Amino acid sequence: MAEHDLTSPFLSPRSTDQPQIVLTVHDDEDSELSDQPPSNQQSYHQTPVPHQNHNHSRINNENGQVCCPNPYEFLGSSEFSAPAPTTVDPFRNGTPFISGVYEVIKIAVCLPIALARLVLFGASLAIGYVATRIALEGWKDKQNSMPKWRSRIMWVTRLCARVILFSFGYQWIRRKGKPAPREIAPIVVSNHVSYIEPIFYFYELFPTIVASESHDSIPFVGTIIRAMQVIYVNRFSPASRKSAVNEIKRRASCDTFPRLLLFPEGTTTNGRFLISFQLGAFIPGYPIQPIVVHYPHVHFDQSWGLISLAKLMFRMFTQFHNFMEVEYLPIVMPPGHEKQNAIRFAERTGQAMASALNVVQTSHSYGDLMLLTKAAQLQQEKPWSYMVEMARIESLYHISSLEAVDFLDKFLSMNPDTSGCVKLHDFLRVLQLKACTLAEEIFGFLDVENNGSITFKQFLLGSAHVRKQPLFRQACELAFAECVAERENYCTEKELADILRRTIPDMNEDEVNGVFNLFDTDNDGRIGRDDFLSCLRKNPLLIALFSPRLLDNDFPKAGDNRMMEEIV
Repeated sequence: MAEHDLTSPFLSPRSTDQPQIVLTVHDDEDSELSDQPPSNQQSYHQTPVPHQNHNHSRINNENGQVCCPNPYEFLGSSEFSAPAPTTVDPFRNGTPFISGVYEVIKIAVCLPIALARLVLFGASLAIGYVATRIALEGWKDKQNSMPKWRSRIMWVTRLCARVILFSFGYQWIRRKGKPAPREIAPIVVSNHVSYIEPIFYFYELFPTIVASESHDSIPFVGTIIRAMQVIYVNRFSPASRKSAVNEIKRRASCDTFPRLLLFPEGTTTNGRFLISFQLGAFIPGYPIQPIVVHYPHVHFDQSWGLISLAKLMFRMFTQFHNFMEVEYLPIVMPPGHEKQNAIRFAERTGQAMASALNVVQTSHSYGDLMLLTKAAQLQQEKPWSYMVEMARIESLYHISSLEAVDFLDKFLSMNPDTSGCVKLHDFLRVLQLKACTLAEEIFGFLDVENNGSITFKQFLLGSAHVRKQPLFRQACELAFAECVAERENYCTEKELADILRRTIPDMNEDEVNGVFNLFDTDNDGRIGRDDFLSCLRKNPLLIALFSPRLLDNDFPKAGDNRMMEEIV
């Protein structure tokens, strides 16, 4: 071992010919996701290389790292990066299984009590249902508030709701603060952890709620929430969401209606995080009183998560007591200059609620729950690894939750391994790509960490990144125009083969047929314009197959203002 004195460095300097790792940090708040990685994550970038022909191999960049030419540079794409997968799961229940001797003994002791509670629950629900039917009988004018005499009958149902809470083990509920008068704060918002909060608010406030259309068909419950003059909304329909916001404005402005209650998270969480807020409660610009609900526990987590309703009810019935704390927070007023800025209003409200709960607010949304549920249904080993903080993705890339689920379906068909990663050969199989240099470039574009595999987050963000490029739409239109013969509005397999072989000369008939079937979405033996554009929207990475033909036809560069009609 070499001798060292006190002035010798512990580590010898790295030789200059060894590869260096460069971390680039961007702080532009208005830039794309690739330009604003979270503060505690590294940003991995590809070095852009001019697009060339596809008969070369990978090259080394100036730091000795292996990289691929950017196959989407012709669209205006300079680089792409994906943040590391998040380890946060705001939907996971902390006690999904019965574990521990104490819990087993407690459940055994509470079984007779659970039977009594079940009877009490059923009786209360039946009485409340009958009272609600009486209150609603003959009431046709649903555009105005419920008459007072009908509301007095609903007190029977409200008392039944409190008995139901008692049957679930909530013998007492700790409250902090008081509800503000409806005239001051016509809208209240709350975090959403379990199905218990709507029952509590029904008893405590008897508000008007905003709920999914699917709730109307729930036996017994659907009738009861109709008595709350519910505002139904289809979260996936822009027209429905706009109509719901207009109705919220109308009712908030009229003192004869009850206050409005919204759960801005749009779904239940585990209570250890707040997720992103939908803006329906904040667009009207009325003062809002936030309410936070907390369920202290040791052995039984009362959050809904991915646990079945029956299992959650059973666990509640077999507890000596379930703790629940409700805190009414100070009213959040929308300042005059922020009245129309719903995003800032929602952020301020979220900060107040997160502070009261002592939690952080993430960019997850209901879309992440859809991804999590899909991965769990298909028995993925780590379903939480498929969440991408959908609210942030949707804001930056304008990609909907339903589209993200479609991308997940395609990714899962690539047979990801237990860590949620996909290798090159499975990627090529699903996208019907021939193993060639261009295919490696497309895969390398997504493989930002150069480890020979890609994650769902990389696949989704890479696809969304390509689709967002300023020239993507023009490229799709022009690619279709290049495929079709004169005076025809469809593309045959032979015409597609001619275009593809310009990019990949050695494609055989079976490989061409695989790509053709991918584009022929209606299976009519030819590719129409709608088929072509729909396929590229669902598989935006495939636009690279048409790049040589587009570049030969003087495809415009990013920033070129020539009209598409002139190009075609």
